[in-house]
Amino acid sequence: MSNSAKHSNNWASKLKNDGRTVGLKPTKGWARRNYQYLSNSLFPGMVRKREPSSFDHSQDFHQLSVGEIEVVWIGHASFLIRTEQHNILIDPVWAKWVGPLKRSSEPGMRIDQLPPIDLILISHAHFDHLCLRTLKKICTGRETIIVPEKVSRVVRNVPSKQVFEMKDWDTLDFESLEVTFTPCHHWGARYLHDTHRGFGGFLIKNSGHHLYHAGDSAYFDGFAEIGQKHEIHTALLPIGSYNAPSGREVHMNPEEALAAFQDLGARTMIPMHFGTFPSGIESVHEPLHRLRQAVNADEKLADKVVTPRIGERVLLPAPQN
Repeated sequence: MSNSAKHSNNWASKLKNDGRTVGLKPTKGWARRNYQYLSNSLFPGMVRKREPSSFDHSQDFHQLSVGEIEVVWIGHASFLIRTEQHNILIDPVWAKWVGPLKRSSEPGMRIDQLPPIDLILISHAHFDHLCLRTLKKICTGRETIIVPEKVSRVVRNVPSKQVFEMKDWDTLDFESLEVTFTPCHHWGARYLHDTHRGFGGFLIKNSGHHLYHAGDSAYFDGFAEIGQKHEIHTALLPIGSYNAPSGREVHMNPEEALAAFQDLGARTMIPMHFGTFPSGIESVHEPLHRLRQAVNADEKLADKVVTPRIGERVLLPAPQN
């Protein structure tokens, strides 16, 4: 077989689903869906006024007790996670634009309001999860950065103390924390040609509380596997961008996120990946509306799903056995 034929076959394989990796090939009807996306989501989002953040984080962050975790949703998949000893950022994106996508709401706090950051976790290399402009504004050289395999080169010019790459089920001890990289059903390419890059979620265990951030994912049987391997107290799960213009199964809708929550066996769910960047055909407010409808229909979920506003602090107490 010629080199050109081999290259063609390799590229063709990237367009299809491969295990837990979603291919790049759009499904039938993609032209109609793209028209709907441009007319109903992308273009209206460009002219819509950005919603302000309604929270003031200029005050000092109080000391947490052992086993407590404080979560601040910055928007999209970005979170500030505070434990009694560490400040952690997950998928930090403060950019007002990601390519043609205009941020629909201001970040939950300003970068200059952040406490000193110890650890930064990046779930995958997509621009709405790995923002180099944001990282270069945040990082001072004291931070440790954890990325999926074959993503460290993307952050090579970001000042940091050290960078670790992780594969599925790898565990890394960071002082008093244990960080496990978990699988998901998505893809990790930053550009079309680099589909070799890894992707996943993170499980953070401190002294008593286990917090899981799913990264980006469609619904898959891996959530049950994660729940079988690890006890999870709080799960940060994506609920938006499920109506993709390509038609590919790359994100969960709210009902699927609730199914994932139950598969995980987690005690508390906090939704994410909605209301920030118009990357799906659905309206900005539809994911949260659907989630609340589904929760209201099941009384067992009433006190288990917490829906903070962007910038709102959520204190998660040490779990009681």
